[in-house]
Amino acid sequence: QVQLVESGGGLVQAGGSLRLSCAASGVTFSSYAMGWFRQAPGKEREFVSVINWSGGKTSYADSVEGRFTISRDNAKNVVFLQMYSLKPEDTAVYYCAADYDGRSWSRAEGYDYWGQGTQVTVSS
Repeated sequence: QVQLVESGGGLVQAGGSLRLSCAASGVTFSSYAMGWFRQAPGKEREFVSVINWSGGKTSYADSVEGRFTISRDNAKNVVFLQMYSLKPEDTAVYYCAADYDGRSWSRAEGYDYWGQGTQVTVSS
């Protein structure tokens, strides 16, 4: 079956960095755009970043543009989210998701598969 497993979350001070990973199995990884979303307590899930199947096209939420970088390794079925200059408002559970053919892009509703999430906590 399809599995998306996130890792790399944790507790970091403001200004610090983290690198999230999402390992996929049970899918033809290169057929999917891969997205990162996050959900903070009491808030709705929001788009963070997305990368197309080849890695040649990416998109970021305005709130993370210039601080986060998404990348993927199709040979290893992994997508990464490198996060720099973290802020307390980045605190959330971060989810990776797979979007067949990239049709949904930044819209969470259309994604086909989701991981369980990894907690990122940024202290001030």
